[in-house]
Amino acid sequence: MSQPEQQSFDQVNPESFRRLWLVLILGSLTAFGPLSMDMYLPALPVVTIELHTSASLAQLSITACLLGLAVGQLLFGPLSDIQGRRRPLLTTLVVYAVASVLCAFSPTIWLFIAMRFIQGFAGAAGIVIARASAKDMYEGKELTKFIALLALVNGAAPILAPIFGGIILKWIAWPAIFIILGIIGVAMFLAVQFTLPETLPVEKRQQGDLLATVKTFADLLKDRVFMGIALSQALISMGMFAYISGSPFVLQNVYGVSAQTFSIIFAINGVGIIIAAQLTGRLAFRMQEKQLLLTGILIAVTGGTLFLTVVMLELPLWLLLIALFLVVSSVGMVSTTSFSMGMERQGKHAGSASAFLGILPFGGGALVSPLVGLGGDYTAIPMAITIFCCVILGLLVFLGMVKDTNPAADMSNVIN
Repeated sequence: MSQPEQQSFDQVNPESFRRLWLVLILGSLTAFGPLSMDMYLPALPVVTIELHTSASLAQLSITACLLGLAVGQLLFGPLSDIQGRRRPLLTTLVVYAVASVLCAFSPTIWLFIAMRFIQGFAGAAGIVIARASAKDMYEGKELTKFIALLALVNGAAPILAPIFGGIILKWIAWPAIFIILGIIGVAMFLAVQFTLPETLPVEKRQQGDLLATVKTFADLLKDRVFMGIALSQALISMGMFAYISGSPFVLQNVYGVSAQTFSIIFAINGVGIIIAAQLTGRLAFRMQEKQLLLTGILIAVTGGTLFLTVVMLELPLWLLLIALFLVVSSVGMVSTTSFSMGMERQGKHAGSASAFLGILPFGGGALVSPLVGLGGDYTAIPMAITIFCCVILGLLVFLGMVKDTNPAADMSNVIN
């Protein structure tokens, strides 16, 4: 190798390695949401039996985790703008590990639900701080591309988690799932402690205390385009959360698939999220992000409409699986573009903006999760109606608040 080539290699390789490691660490942190929910989804019917409870109460444990994920982002996003990214993250990783282990040893459904809330609350810090850290380091289309790379790691969670959950159910017992989640929390603590640098310098941190963040959230609420992006993304994600809550019962009870087959179906849909996110990252330099966001929403609407049609007309399972694939995979495109667009508009408050963008999907997911079980354990109609309403509302919000905005006004808002 010639000397110029050697110099070029030495210059590029460390930065490439650093970027890869950041993707792995931050992507794993954003995966706490799907990890906390998806790994134990195949066990929901078993949990219902062993904790002597009903399906609706078992699904309430999903709602509790989603509420924790929403409330935690509300706190830890702004807190990381004030204290920096590392300190809140390290503390919450310890809490996450402890709460996960306590879930495994919960003797009653109510204690289990309480621990699930704390688990979600602590896990929320990893999600919101990872995305805020990405904004600290990148902006514009490079930020979109980096978030797409995070989705590559994050997307592995809904693929692998239910498969591991199904294997554990086959050979061990459902509490082992939460022991493993606790171990993951400890592993991430060590990785952050020893390898993840602080991405928000002291001079760039927000002044004041958490009460001052109320004004920041008020400013976000006044930004019509930001709110349109956040709401449309949230509604599409709510359709996915309705799928997460209802699919274990719909696919296993209504369509008769096994826990292992359900895990495979769930994993395939996770692959859809990865494909959509990576496609978005590649198209970001060729298409406007607003067009990509609309494309993702239309894919979700197509899937939601097909799913409702299949359920109402009692069409074959394979058509239902196609519909669910479209609904779930659309989230990869919608989330990637919405987070990039939203945080680009609110760059000075990346933690708060990231928190707001995360609060709405998880909070909305907590609202829709109980709805899918209203008809009992052996019907798919509530799930189909819920998903359809979410994706249609997502399209209407986008058309009314985002699509026809003035680009010059948008740029003025970002600068100010």
